[in-house]
Amino acid sequence: MCSSYCYLKLESLWLKLKKVVRWTPFIQNYTKPYPWIQLAGHSGGFISGKEGTVIKKSSEKEALCLQSLMSDVLRPYVPALKGLFVENEVTHIEMQDLLHGFSSSCFVMDCKMGIRTYLEEEVCKQGKARKDLYLKMISVDPSEPTDEENNTKSCTKSRYMIWREQLSSTSSLGFRIEGVKRGMNPPDTDFKKVSSAEDIGSLFAKFINYKRTLQEKYLQRLKAIRTTLECSEFFKKHEMIGSSLLFVHDETDTASIWMIDFGKTNLLDVGVSINHNSEWILGNREDGYLIGLDNIINIWSNMLL
Repeated sequence: MCSSYCYLKLESLWLKLKKVVRWTPFIQNYTKPYPWIQLAGHSGGFISGKEGTVIKKSSEKEALCLQSLMSDVLRPYVPALKGLFVENEVTHIEMQDLLHGFSSSCFVMDCKMGIRTYLEEEVCKQGKARKDLYLKMISVDPSEPTDEENNTKSCTKSRYMIWREQLSSTSSLGFRIEGVKRGMNPPDTDFKKVSSAEDIGSLFAKFINYKRTLQEKYLQRLKAIRTTLECSEFFKKHEMIGSSLLFVHDETDTASIWMIDFGKTNLLDVGVSINHNSEWILGNREDGYLIGLDNIINIWSNMLL
């Protein structure tokens, strides 16, 4: 039986993906009374699914990445892909709700990984200067725009993206904190100027309420991810841009970390290889994912609680 809201088998769907909608995943649990949590990205791209799952407007890249990851050694560290369905000609991905099993007052942190979160083609393509990006820039640093940008009250996307990365810890440490949700408090996303390892270490310590037990659990998970990445075929073959690590724990000290958000993850061309641990030069496709992960591990290791 077929309708405008029909469930389709996973293995027959990959060529049917049409819409490209880039969202940073947020998680919902349908049996607990907490609100939707979104720490970064655009809002409004999710609908309810059955218990234990969240449904997201699909990106063809992300759907293909998740399909590939289901047979990779990284599978325990990413949201499980449950299937796809079509509603009003829009394809959605149904995936594991990563907060399922945690209490309603859990703590959530999104760390955006890599020494850049923009694609190389985004830098090469100047595009039209935009007033909204200029306004975002001056809201953080009114002295940053050039005379020309002040005259036109606009700046290009490539200019804004490069400046944004240099402002945070992305360029210097290979990751940045995108957002933190502490229990039932509103999300905090005011980390644009947090750039030093010391300041980030203080934020990590506050996030876990200075509990050594949580520090040890997060470190164990981070090191397991690091070891698994070294032998992952998926990781060897993909440029990881805009992906995040999602940290979650609750008051029972249950804790875990997942790799999320693969909407800008690209399969490398045949013959192209990267080590994820080198400086990015336009054209070399390096993403610095391991630079960021190693720095995160070092910061968590050096926290004195």
